[in-house]
Amino acid sequence: MDFGGYANNMAHIDLTSGTVEYKEIPEDWARKYIGARGLGVRYVFENGPEVDPLSPDNILCIMNGPMTGTAANMSGRLAVVTKSPLTGTVTDAHMGGWSAARMRWAGFDGLIFKGASDKPVYAYLEDGKVELRDASEVWGMGIHDTIKHFQEKYGEKDLSVMSIGQAGENKVRFASWLNEDDRAAGRGGTGCVGGSKNLKAIVIKAKKSFPKPADKDAWKKAHSRALAVIMDEANITSPRKGGLSVYGTNVLMNITNTMGGLPAMNSKNTSFPDAEKISGEYVNDNILVNDPTCHACPVACKKEVEITQGPFKGLHMESVEYESAWSLGANCGHADIAAVTKMIDQCNDFGMDTIELGNVFSTYMEASENNYTNGDGGLQWGDWQKMVELTEKLAHRDGIGDVLAEGSMRVAQHFGHPEISMTVKGQAIPAYDPRGLKGMGIAYATSNRGACHLRAYTPAAELNIMPFQSLSADPLAWEGKGELTKIFQDVHAFSDSMDLCKFSAFAMGMDEYAAQYSAMTGVEISADDALKTGERIYNLERYYNNLAGFGEGSDYLPKRFTDEPSQSPGSEGQVCELDKMLEEYYAVRGWENGVVPESKLKELEII
Repeated sequence: MDFGGYANNMAHIDLTSGTVEYKEIPEDWARKYIGARGLGVRYVFENGPEVDPLSPDNILCIMNGPMTGTAANMSGRLAVVTKSPLTGTVTDAHMGGWSAARMRWAGFDGLIFKGASDKPVYAYLEDGKVELRDASEVWGMGIHDTIKHFQEKYGEKDLSVMSIGQAGENKVRFASWLNEDDRAAGRGGTGCVGGSKNLKAIVIKAKKSFPKPADKDAWKKAHSRALAVIMDEANITSPRKGGLSVYGTNVLMNITNTMGGLPAMNSKNTSFPDAEKISGEYVNDNILVNDPTCHACPVACKKEVEITQGPFKGLHMESVEYESAWSLGANCGHADIAAVTKMIDQCNDFGMDTIELGNVFSTYMEASENNYTNGDGGLQWGDWQKMVELTEKLAHRDGIGDVLAEGSMRVAQHFGHPEISMTVKGQAIPAYDPRGLKGMGIAYATSNRGACHLRAYTPAAELNIMPFQSLSADPLAWEGKGELTKIFQDVHAFSDSMDLCKFSAFAMGMDEYAAQYSAMTGVEISADDALKTGERIYNLERYYNNLAGFGEGSDYLPKRFTDEPSQSPGSEGQVCELDKMLEEYYAVRGWENGVVPESKLKELEII
């Protein structure tokens, strides 16, 4: 395969035998599934949908796209793709930072780990080769100390480290991979899969070496056009001026709260009175110290903070993201920004998904409030001191932490009340209430990796934070949300496969995506072709899930969203009309009650 942007080098690493094979990417797969998310899903699909996620037979794919590590704006991302131990679905989780670019500069499009080592190991990458080395000396360390260890061992220059923490080692079902101390591939339990394989870290040594585009002149034009829309002061991405750049993702806290779209107290409420105290504006005015960025990104949405008083004085970390601040704050009934910051830092060190952790706590809180815990302790609303203590217990599966480490759905089942878990397909919801943002309802329900805002970021249209007015939508209307969700799912499946940051879609459209892909790879495609590729990827994921046992009835929402009306201004009296949206969605997808028919698989050339 001779496409621009690719190294055309996949390392297949057998952790059981300790051997490594280097293989080219099948050209047909590269054309159909691009890279990163899409190509990773294809490898996971070929490995079989019935595999036990925590068995040696499951594979763990660390995947770049053809844009990764290039001069493309917002291209410092990779995808971690596997079968999820949290949901049993195919899952992919993405991380920014610098490891993605450096993996490409080291000569790889991806790493595929299979089997399980009989002792802790790490993969060392340099000059197109992979070596498995003993990780015994870092096993048991947190991610921050693990990174420091390898920086001292190999030098900080030209080095990146991806690692799991104690949560991954102890097989917490929502454990994550992180790099650069704070950049997480957060959702789905990919770090748990790493722990099951005794794979502690991936250490990458590589100097900057941008892949060259296939068509230099076309690339210059496409790159300039993409940069222009990112820089446009009318867009939320505009450096130092747009809300995403100034306040980070947490620019959304006050917006969603005001409109009655912020789930609070385990989604019993749709707003929180003290939300402003954990908002991006509050962070900016009180604890912000820096705003670093990822590879090739002018937006700089990361917000580095420092706590200057109280029990966590001196804590310096990044980043108080919207989802994390919500899940560990408003969702749990408190607005102590220092405590939220502390717990995010704990998650970044232990290696855990902040969204799932906050939902675990809120589920436990509601169980405690209703006396469902059957002697398994208790956790009161807003008790952030105990939340901090339980975070460490959970990472080590100590005491009640062993129950909480199973994730929100299993916690609720353990207490005999599955209805108090705000999950879809076993994964907990993020920070948007479907009673105030109807598009999120159908997006959560039909997400292939469980409840997720990033499969179809419909708030971009419902909050009018994107430049394409034709897609703007009333957040309280259900009509048209099935079609809108399908469009966003296909768009994001393509951008995740290139792999460009999700926030690029706040400025770029399919024309910009297709132009960059065509110029970089030399494979000419149109915007419609790119959208069709995204549709193919989304359908492959759904087909995998269908074969893994997710059939009719697998697209649902917790009854709280469909049966209990909102009591907050902005969405008062609203419920989520999921059944109506599902009917519309399945019609535009061409699915039969959530199942991909053979005719659609053939139409998209999946089979």
